[in-house]
Amino acid sequence: MHEIFDHTADLGLRVRAASFEALCEEAVRGLAKVIADDTAAIQLVATETLSVTGDEPVWLLFDLLCELLAAFDLRRMLFAECRVSCTAKGLRAECWGEPFDPARHQLAHEVKAITQHELDVHQTTTGWEAMLILDI
Repeated sequence: MHEIFDHTADLGLRVRAASFEALCEEAVRGLAKVIADDTAAIQLVATETLSVTGDEPVWLLFDLLCELLAAFDLRRMLFAECRVSCTAKGLRAECWGEPFDPARHQLAHEVKAITQHELDVHQTTTGWEAMLILDI
């Protein structure tokens, strides 16, 4: 489950999932929803594998979302789904999506950055939760 909320001049993204891998996958869906509101219009025809090194969950999620935002900013790639696997050295995310097509995709927000402001990822008794603030 992901929830988008207003935060002054920014936008917040709160994510909950049963596992850390599922948390990352849901956060990718949430970021796609913030960028292009109708994520059902994003066809899963292109795939890219991203690797993020580290051992702290907060920075693994942060770096993954920064990589995906950079893919959109630099190459106009919209990724709406991914499958994440973790190792002792970091995570690997196989992401699916397609290049932005203005004829089919409506941009909802211009996300300038994933911020470190109020950044939080933690394990709970029922799974994992994350909160991120997106600079729009």
